[in-house]
Amino acid sequence: MKSTTFFFLLAIILTVSVFSAESKNTYKGYSSKPVRDTIIKLDTIKDKKLLKGKKNTRNPPPKNTPATKTDTTQKKGDIESEIKAVAEDSTHVDNEHDILYLYGRARVTYEDFELDADYIRVDRKNHVMFARGSIDPRTHRYIGRPISKQKSEKPVSSDSLLFNYETKKGKLYNPASEQEGNFISGGQAKKLNETEVAYRNVIFSTCDLPYPETHFGVVITRGIGEKNRIISGPAYLEIEGIPLPLAIPFGFFPKPNQRTSGVILPTFGEDQQLGFKLSNFGYYLGFNDYIDLTTTATVYSKGSYELNSVMRYLKRYKYTGNLALSFGSHNYGLPGDPSTKDVHIDWTHSQDPNANPGSTFSASVNAGTSGFFRNTRGTVNVNTIATSSLRSSISYGKTWAGTPFNLSVGLSHSQQIDTKTITIELPTVAFGMSSINPFDSKDRVGEQKWYQKITVSYNMTATNKVNNIPEAELFKSETLSKRLQNGFQHQIPVSLGLNVLKYFQFNSSINYTERWYFQSITKRFERGSISNSDQLITDTIPGFKRAGEYSVSTGLSTKLYGQINFKHGNLKAIRHVMTPSISFGYRPDFSDPSFGYYKTAVSNATIPYPYSSQKYSIFDGAVYGGPSPGKQAGLNFSLDNTIEAKVKAKSTDTSGTDRKITILQGLSFSTFYNFAADTMKLSPITFSGHTAIFNQKLSISFQGSFNPYVTVVRDSIQNNNIVRYSQPINRYTWQDGKFPQLSNVGISMSGSLNSTKAAARGTPGAVNGLANLTPTQSQRLALVNSDPNAYVDFNVPWNINFNYSYSYTNSLNTVSTSNTVQISGDVNVSPKWKVQYSTNYDIKAGKLGSATSFSIYRDLHCWDLSIQWIPFGYLKSYNVTLKVKSTILQDLKLSKRNDYTNSGTFY
Repeated sequence: MKSTTFFFLLAIILTVSVFSAESKNTYKGYSSKPVRDTIIKLDTIKDKKLLKGKKNTRNPPPKNTPATKTDTTQKKGDIESEIKAVAEDSTHVDNEHDILYLYGRARVTYEDFELDADYIRVDRKNHVMFARGSIDPRTHRYIGRPISKQKSEKPVSSDSLLFNYETKKGKLYNPASEQEGNFISGGQAKKLNETEVAYRNVIFSTCDLPYPETHFGVVITRGIGEKNRIISGPAYLEIEGIPLPLAIPFGFFPKPNQRTSGVILPTFGEDQQLGFKLSNFGYYLGFNDYIDLTTTATVYSKGSYELNSVMRYLKRYKYTGNLALSFGSHNYGLPGDPSTKDVHIDWTHSQDPNANPGSTFSASVNAGTSGFFRNTRGTVNVNTIATSSLRSSISYGKTWAGTPFNLSVGLSHSQQIDTKTITIELPTVAFGMSSINPFDSKDRVGEQKWYQKITVSYNMTATNKVNNIPEAELFKSETLSKRLQNGFQHQIPVSLGLNVLKYFQFNSSINYTERWYFQSITKRFERGSISNSDQLITDTIPGFKRAGEYSVSTGLSTKLYGQINFKHGNLKAIRHVMTPSISFGYRPDFSDPSFGYYKTAVSNATIPYPYSSQKYSIFDGAVYGGPSPGKQAGLNFSLDNTIEAKVKAKSTDTSGTDRKITILQGLSFSTFYNFAADTMKLSPITFSGHTAIFNQKLSISFQGSFNPYVTVVRDSIQNNNIVRYSQPINRYTWQDGKFPQLSNVGISMSGSLNSTKAAARGTPGAVNGLANLTPTQSQRLALVNSDPNAYVDFNVPWNINFNYSYSYTNSLNTVSTSNTVQISGDVNVSPKWKVQYSTNYDIKAGKLGSATSFSIYRDLHCWDLSIQWIPFGYLKSYNVTLKVKSTILQDLKLSKRNDYTNSGTFY
């Protein structure tokens, strides 16, 4: 039964291939792809005229005639057309019969017809050309096949051909042509006129191997191809040269010169929870060359169903995009239980930068119900299923040429799948002015004075925001009326940069921020509240409120250089560059009652309980927040380091230029000392650094912080249990002769290794750019972008990506660490087999992560066999898929799977 199903699906695939290929005007153009050795199909009776001159072919005239170019003139009404002929070996003219013979890489052109072959015979009296290849005496291979081309059609290769250049009629033996992933080869093709072609015993297939090497195809015994349709006689399926009892008596296929609408045939399967399924059947609508629509559905025997509609649109040099709408109704419970409804929208839109200079528009929408990826049955994708959030953005930008002003308007959406909450901003408006020098003159001559270097810029943002609302409340009327928050924020930075004493850089800045809101809050304790049982109530008060804050900073920075030179060896010098900087910053305490931004809520005092109080900002929860509390007046210290080495040039380097190798790309230390603080004036000392070694193949980053204060561990009793906690005291560690305590540190290393055979011969380089892609390349690129996991590059024999991370946190009473490594990559087991792998290993726990997966790919020339396997964990599953490579048949496949949604074991 399974074998019958398999062959039935193959018949469907190949039949649809005929529909698809003919709808794309296969006979309109041909290609000149090389074909394998075949026998010249010439009949000694029917093709007697073709064999005329065969004696001359076996015994060609002496090669005393050099390669020449011959021009003859043929009259066609009142217009004379010229035949141009040239041969690399020799030419021979039979003046008695008016026949021209061309030997060795011959070429003939007449009007819009071009012909190349190893041997060409031109009968100028009967207006007939005959061409064929020849047998190589050394390799005994058939070489120099005829390649013909007419008008704008693609070239077509054949074993031999006969062509009347006056009537434009011809006959080809064993033709081989290609059109958009479909191939026709073998048999005979007879061109009746410019719009009609008759064919006999040709094989139509998505396999690019010509007859007789074609793996599979539909044999069309008789057929007529017209401009807009193909009328076919009996046709049957053939695999590996074996005809199968799957045939049709006749066929009538439309063949318009544009995209053709049609039915998408389904695949069959079974889901353990939802029952038998008929998946991905639907209809394709090709409206025109700029837009199409694909609608598919999947139905299950237990009542569940899924709908998916994808629209693609493209206008060259203007814009391109995809819009996908999906809906699912699933019942995982008992019959009669309510179904789970899920929806999802995915929209991407990009605009050509040159389409509208000065304005841009882009969209990236990924939104839907939280259970969509979990409930919808599709190809197992670990990254998609493990997604914890969805985000969307739609933006429009405008700049005015010759001015410093710019404007952007956008909509954004963020959704947390685990908490089922949504945050929406509609819209967000940003208006800005780039930095200008208000005191500088356009007619200035000479260098700027110090006050002319002052720069000023301005940025304004405004938004309407609904923050962290449940999915179920999104479309309720009270959501927008009561939970919508809005506000404006203005920022004006003023800065000045000067060179001081030649070696120092002086920087000073003043930053002012103004916020406007149309509501504020007030907090109060519920009447009768007592300490340790306080009920704090928050009320929203409508009305315009403003909040302004400012900060001032000024500082100096310089660079210090140190170098060590070496007289012997390849190492010539090591240079150390330090960049110290110190700056003073001031910001007042905006929680002071005089500003009016903060208030205090006080409970009633009752005996024997004291009163309780809480200080709060009237802008708590506002879209841009409010001014920060606490006064700051202190110094910022930072020190950055880089280390480089100079090495002698390699002996193979003809330029002799010394090489510079970066040893340490950056090592920074920073801290802040606040003079205005009562205690703990020194902030933690933070550090960070990064470098790359092994010729930039291994990247290393680290960061951490030191606590400069003494920390003591104390005991406390909670719920009759002793609980230990740590508390820093106002005393520096170096006062006790100790180094500051390492509070936390994180180290990460990542790299990628692959073979040097990264680009196969004939692979176009990235320098060509997307603008030079052919329509076929663009179609393949679109497939890769829509499903990157479906693309496998056999040109890279092996590839390894790894990432190691370590973290350490110490608060004295508790110490926590993590130590993990992630490895992914692929390897070619053979030229046609590739294995991909991805896993993470928890070194501390000593076990593999649940996201471990393996993929096996087999290149079956015209077919792809893929196996995806997740061996353990929540996502444990496997999927085996056999599909046709043809770009127009990507959805036609035979698959067997058992995924994480099935509770049973693998079988």
